[in-house]
Amino acid sequence: MPFVEVNGENIHYVHQDAGSAINLVLIHGSGGSHENWPEECLEIGCANVYLIDLPGHGKSEGESKDDVGEYTAFVDAFCNALNLENVALGGHSLGGAIVQQSALNKASWLTRLVLVGTGCRLRVMPMMFEAIETNWEGAREMMGQTVFGANPAPALVAKEMERTRDSDPQVLLGDFRACDKFDVCQRLGEITLPTLILSGDDDKLTPLKYGQFLLDGISGSKLVVITEAGHLMAMEQPAQFCQALKDFLS
Repeated sequence: MPFVEVNGENIHYVHQDAGSAINLVLIHGSGGSHENWPEECLEIGCANVYLIDLPGHGKSEGESKDDVGEYTAFVDAFCNALNLENVALGGHSLGGAIVQQSALNKASWLTRLVLVGTGCRLRVMPMMFEAIETNWEGAREMMGQTVFGANPAPALVAKEMERTRDSDPQVLLGDFRACDKFDVCQRLGEITLPTLILSGDDDKLTPLKYGQFLLDGISGSKLVVITEAGHLMAMEQPAQFCQALKDFLS
């Protein structure tokens, strides 16, 4: 598992080289890490894959942020540090906000977008902020009940609860603050790159209507609905998720 120095900090990522001209960089969501992507996506074959841990997340050094713009600047520095070109940038939830902002910033290395369980605006319920600050275990339980679809595999739920057991609530708070401030709904028409939108049919946090709004706002975009899946659709339905990536990138 390699590291790269970005802005003086060691940043962790998982990489699989496919000898492809396309580089697929995937950004996790709030309070997440590279573990929120299925291992199967490393083997899609049609792109060199990079699963990154944002600063202060997973195995990366540094401080987490509370602003999408700061995370976007980090992703730009990450891609430049690795000299990546022809990047298909994908992001889940908060990660999807970073992808949209990267497109609006006209990042020179960016050629395609993958928006996973995200929206052009990502408001967070005030009760969620309060729960994280006053009852972290209760907040973890609440999130564990909302990030999956109706019938997730028990082992998958257990894995996600274990992943968050030792996580820092302040990191999640900062990420949620970044989401809560994010709103580019009036600027979607400025996004002109090929865009794949993935929505779970049972996503309680970023419902299918969020994906439909992105589809209507981004010219030429494509929406794929992942069935029997909630917010963590890539983990719940890795075969559907990876096939959608292959179809888009091939």
